[in-house]
Amino acid sequence: MSFLSTYANPTRFLRFADRASPWLAGATALLLAVGLYGAFAAPPDYQQGETSRIMYIHVPSAWLAIFAYVVMTSASLGVLVWRHPLADAAQKTAATLGAAFTFICLVTGSLWGKPMWGTFWVWDARLTSMLVLFLLYLGLIAVRQTMDDTPRGARIAAIMTLVGFIDIPIIKYSVDWWNTLHQPASVFRIDGPSISGSMLWPLIVMALAATLLFVTLHVMAIRNEILRRRLARLSMQAVRAGESAASESLEAAR
Repeated sequence: MSFLSTYANPTRFLRFADRASPWLAGATALLLAVGLYGAFAAPPDYQQGETSRIMYIHVPSAWLAIFAYVVMTSASLGVLVWRHPLADAAQKTAATLGAAFTFICLVTGSLWGKPMWGTFWVWDARLTSMLVLFLLYLGLIAVRQTMDDTPRGARIAAIMTLVGFIDIPIIKYSVDWWNTLHQPASVFRIDGPSISGSMLWPLIVMALAATLLFVTLHVMAIRNEILRRRLARLSMQAVRAGESAASESLEAAR
């Protein structure tokens, strides 16, 4: 909590972002290189063949699509409870990243589903709930674009995020609640992973790499959002000062 309270200050966060971004980017690149090597070195699935390699992109992107929304939900609570501008910036910037990961998840899932299911799309419970998540992201982005950076827009986006969170457990447990084409969980299981170790470690490394990629891009996006808002505020002050000076000049001329 002390870390969060310390870096909740925008100025302190900017200093943190400047120091941390190169290290985060380097760690992300290293993990991606190791994960991709493991993904190509891993044996193909005995049933799915080489098509199973799509898993190393599809599964991490699906995890990050959900993780991004969890981050947005936490930030939305910060907006509604503490009304902190940094929480608002975190909520706003996470939406774009979440939409990107969800889009990658849907596209790679379609490419994987064609040879496995014989079609690019079915109205499967997992697929449909992921599509709803993508639409939620697009709706939240549209709200922020429409209402700019007004407090009212931030509150509306935060409330929409909290309401939309109901889709997250639906995505998670859809394979257990309904009869779907997706297989049940194969990594996080009470009785241990059901996937082969030679395929499991590259998947975990790719998931860690995707998580670090999200964190890196999110930190940089929040930094840019803070600077953008400061620039907009300074520009508005300059415009008002110019208008005030012009008004005083007109009054003096009269």
